[in-house]
Amino acid sequence: MQNRSKKLLEDFENFLQNNLPQTESFHPHYQNALTEMFHAGGKRFRPQLLLEVVDTYTPLLVPAANHVAAGIEMLHTYSLIHDDLPTFDDADLRRGHPTLHVTYDQVTATLVGDALNSHSFYMIADAPLASDIKIALIKELATNGGAEGMVLGQAIDCFFEERKLSLDELSFLHLNKTAKLIAASLKMGGIISDLEPEIQNLLYEIGLKIGLLFQIQDDIIDATLSSEEAGKPTQNDTVKNSFTNLLGVEGARVEKEKLISEIETMLGEVDPLLKRRLDSMIAYYLK
Repeated sequence: MQNRSKKLLEDFENFLQNNLPQTESFHPHYQNALTEMFHAGGKRFRPQLLLEVVDTYTPLLVPAANHVAAGIEMLHTYSLIHDDLPTFDDADLRRGHPTLHVTYDQVTATLVGDALNSHSFYMIADAPLASDIKIALIKELATNGGAEGMVLGQAIDCFFEERKLSLDELSFLHLNKTAKLIAASLKMGGIISDLEPEIQNLLYEIGLKIGLLFQIQDDIIDATLSSEEAGKPTQNDTVKNSFTNLLGVEGARVEKEKLISEIETMLGEVDPLLKRRLDSMIAYYLK
């Protein structure tokens, strides 16, 4: 990863840790549970996508963009906390640490997820950006992280858990559950930098491809690595709808290489500096 990208991530991590939601009450562990998943680490992949766009086009806006990037990470973290609940995947490990419902209880984990969902939009509303920009950002995150995006994908994933989906159906599922939030991260960087609408839309389309690539890579990791190597439960999705279950590990790798090629072609249409940065991220995280 390039030095500038490392510095962006380091500065963002410091900002995130210093701006986690803080509460005062006599609840014995609510505050600890509210921040625990952020202390456990994470790639910060979605915030980095947004920050790479902003730093390429309008670097002076990076400090303001950290507020928005933190909002995206909070929304993403809420989705992970809920995804780990017994109602969904019933996972006991996340980022190498016990999941919240294991450490505390299901009620605490559910409420912490709810709180982070709400707080993500507070972070954007509180950003030192123009009001019209913040409205556009909130609309983008709500659309892609809610009823028409991530939640829809989760609903399809759960409802069809015991029925094999076609490749088109599986792609639709993960375009919503995973890819749209990644795509929104890139586009929201474009909104902050006030890029032309056609560039914003191109970034969004690239993000959808990156999101599918991200999911295929996650499925390959689940099928080929141990829980200790991955930092989360693996090899437990043998009946779930995944690219490896549908196509086999080698078939998923073929699909992965196809997506990488398509992304590379699309990146030829963006600023050369941003292309290099996104190429570097894909090589670091997804190849």
